[in-house]
Amino acid sequence: MAKNTNSTAFRRIDVDKYSEDNYKEDAENETITEGPSESEVMSLISQNKQIEALKYVLANAPLGNKNQAVRDAALTLALRVMLSFKTSQIEEAVKQLDNEQRDILMKYIYRGFEVPNEKSSAQLLVWHDRVFNHSGVGSIVRVLTDKKKV
Repeated sequence: MAKNTNSTAFRRIDVDKYSEDNYKEDAENETITEGPSESEVMSLISQNKQIEALKYVLANAPLGNKNQAVRDAALTLALRVMLSFKTSQIEEAVKQLDNEQRDILMKYIYRGFEVPNEKSSAQLLVWHDRVFNHSGVGSIVRVLTDKKKV
């Protein structure tokens, strides 16, 4: 049974400051990258270092960047890197990524589904399958609920 303590301490909390309408992102704490360098990516691909190119693209993803042109350019580079892999190499590449990199990769995969072309859809489905096998449903949920888009 509850005991009446006549305490009013809980009434001193300003619940209005926690309202969803007053919520603002902490943008000053984030570092916004300008995206990967096309020359660096093309250099790595030409040297048959696709895994290093993939890691470079994922490390320099323009997360939180509001400039759509920068995000589109990064998507183009990420798709170019993913399409440069042979299907048999995808499993090994995904194994070498950590969870955060896999989540960013999954973001690029979903963005790639938004702009399909002849070859990309089938290859992106293979990438999606391999990332899903390693990261599970959690990766998909994190990508779909994250406010920071690529």
